Amino acid sequence: MYLYAFNFLKSLNLSIVIMKKVIPFLLIACFLCAFSSCSHQPQPQPVSVIFDTDMAPDYDDVGALAILHALADSGEAKILATVSSNMYVNAAPCIDVINTYFKRPDIPVGAPRQGPNMIDPRFGEEYDYWVDVLPTRYPHTVKSSADAPDAVQVYRRVLASQPDTSVNIITVGFLTNVAALLQSPPDQFSDLDGKALIKKKVRRLVSMAGSFPRGREFNVMVDSVASVAVFNEWPTPVLLSGFEIGREILTGLRLVASDVQNNPVKDAFSMALKLDVNGRCSWDQTAALVGVRGPGKYFDTVRGRMIVRSNGSNTWEDDPNGPHERLVWKMPKEQLTHLIEDLMMYHH
Repeated sequence: MYLYAFNFLKSLNLSIVIMKKVIPFLLIACFLCAFSSCSHQPQPQPVSVIFDTDMAPDYDDVGALAILHALADSGEAKILATVSSNMYVNAAPCIDVINTYFKRPDIPVGAPRQGPNMIDPRFGEEYDYWVDVLPTRYPHTVKSSADAPDAVQVYRRVLASQPDTSVNIITVGFLTNVAALLQSPPDQFSDLDGKALIKKKVRRLVSMAGSFPRGREFNVMVDSVASVAVFNEWPTPVLLSGFEIGREILTGLRLVASDVQNNPVKDAFSMALKLDVNGRCSWDQTAALVGVRGPGKYFDTVRGRMIVRSNGSNTWEDDPNGPHERLVWKMPKEQLTHLIEDLMMYHH
């Protein structure tokens, strides 16, 4: 480049002295121009997500929602709505607590009008039950799950307002809401029925569901009728994080040992880890992570079909043209565990 600049200036009959003074400035200008062009490349758009959680039978849901907020603050995600698939009275308030803590109190929170109503049976009177404690400690506006808007209406209203094929739905609980959405009729939000609305607006369903190659996993089993409907009829790509994935990723101990204060995520894990002294399996966090960032850096995938039976059990059939994909290991488990807990520890 120096020789090119020298010859160019020489052709203009400029003196050697002038050329020696001008060329360094010309080179700097070229460098700055190139740097400026690179630095103003368009940034990737955040991934729009709706998060569907059973929030109460387990507490990995808290870690998953914390990860979504960390990714939203980094510009990687946009949380459009958060809905409970569990009717338990404090499920929706706990979702609202976490959204409010991360300074997103306006995220819509929905809850089902019928379906499972569950808590963790391991918690007896000798333990503080985190899902009942968090709403007493932290600000929120949703007073009970019954007071939250109907989850299907939240889904339909939000989806109808989004660009086509732009939304990832991340389910880490029962398939109650998404089955009801799938079967929903046209309404004031859209003249499309549920299946057509999903096909038009949803890019991918990412679900912590199933056990592979076979098993009877909790999220699928609890509302097995809904699970059968979803995995037989869902009209867009489906990515599954199975039981065997999250089981190997134990998190929470570093979070609880940290100096973070007045944090509902740490509080939930501090109360619940009394029953999981080696850390809690991170089933839901894996779905949240790949629901935003995709599986590529962390997992390989296998394409096929998850077959769900009426009793909630499932099997898997490999099929290169199948409608489903499932995660298989790629990144070393220790590295992925550290990454997930780092995201869980994000705080304001």
